[in-house]
Amino acid sequence: MAKPLIHATNSVKRFGGRPEDYQAIHDFIDCTKAALSDMRHRACLHNTMGPFIAERVFGLTVKNSDGKNISVRDVAEQHIIDDLGFIPTLEKWFEKMPEEPWMMGIRTKKLQIVD
Repeated sequence: MAKPLIHATNSVKRFGGRPEDYQAIHDFIDCTKAALSDMRHRACLHNTMGPFIAERVFGLTVKNSDGKNISVRDVAEQHIIDDLGFIPTLEKWFEKMPEEPWMMGIRTKKLQIVD
């Protein structure tokens, strides 16, 4: 069973409805696997900002098949807690990442002031 489907099935236990009610949210939280297939993909959306981005994509709530409005943030946060045991900040993910010169952007020539 695919991991997002496992999460969606767990959401049914917590919130009611059917797995397909939550599948898109869980697919979204794990979509970064398309760019980086190891566990580092989680740094992108498995953090305090991820559930807020999910709300921007799906709205504040989704109506499940039982007719209940369920918080998208609650669904996304539970996904992260199920995977990591807590919801880390972006700072936590990046605190040991070294800064590299390329992160400053390309600087090929000095700024010239034109009169």
